[in-house]
Amino acid sequence: MSDIERIQLFENKRVRTVWVEDEDKWYFVLEDVIEILTESTDPKQYVKRMKLRDPELAKGWVQIVPLLPIKTEGGPQKMRCANLEGMFRIIQSIPSKKAEPFRRWMAKVAAERINQMIDPERSIDQAVADYRRLGYSEAWINQRIKTIEIRKGLTDEWKRGGVTKEVDFAFLTDLMSKTWSGLTTKEYKKYKGLTKENLRDNMTNMELLLNALAEETATEISKQRNPEGLSENAGVAKEGAEVAKTARKEVEKRLGHSVVSPEKAIDNIQSPEELPFPKPDEQ
Repeated sequence: MSDIERIQLFENKRVRTVWVEDEDKWYFVLEDVIEILTESTDPKQYVKRMKLRDPELAKGWVQIVPLLPIKTEGGPQKMRCANLEGMFRIIQSIPSKKAEPFRRWMAKVAAERINQMIDPERSIDQAVADYRRLGYSEAWINQRIKTIEIRKGLTDEWKRGGVTKEVDFAFLTDLMSKTWSGLTTKEYKKYKGLTKENLRDNMTNMELLLNALAEETATEISKQRNPEGLSENAGVAKEGAEVAKTARKEVEKRLGHSVVSPEKAIDNIQSPEELPFPKPDEQ
């Protein structure tokens, strides 16, 4: 089963999703949906009460919300997820004024994925729209989209070199991060005060540039050397990251301060009143 994970936006709130290619369906993380529709601080307890209220839902629970691997701060974890049909059934048991708008949003997400498979440019266009809706600057968005392309090139090289396991991708990513920045992904997120948020979505322009330099360098070295297996790919990944480390030290020497920053990109996001596009209730 080949899956594509993505964070979707509903009224500027994030919902983790997984596209399961074997089924051609989006699966939505139950915990995120419950949190949005109920504003509950303890989604798991809410689910327990919901199943008690709806015995029929409880009977088919395992089939409706299978466990799928989802990326979290502590690494991939299996979480309860439901596809469009399953989530519609669950929403029937949730008294929420957001239920109907959320149903329409999920249907739109499902349709948009099909369109993106026909025209891949739509995926990039959607990412740009999402970042704009969150209030990121155009300069930051342009840089972020470029880093997504660079990351895709590197992961394609890793796959070509025989790296296929999610845990190995995480290992190589951590190796590169630790080498150029001095922090693993988990340490980096903690340094910035992040929990569920995406680390790269909260990097400064300089951090994005250095991370991209590490990944693009590793990609080009890989194309020349054709590494095979985790060990050889790790050597190439570290070598690429060393280039970014050297660049980081030179920049810091000239600036007089560290460019690995606790600053979160979201801290500098414009308020809704300043954004050059409609608020959610105006769309």
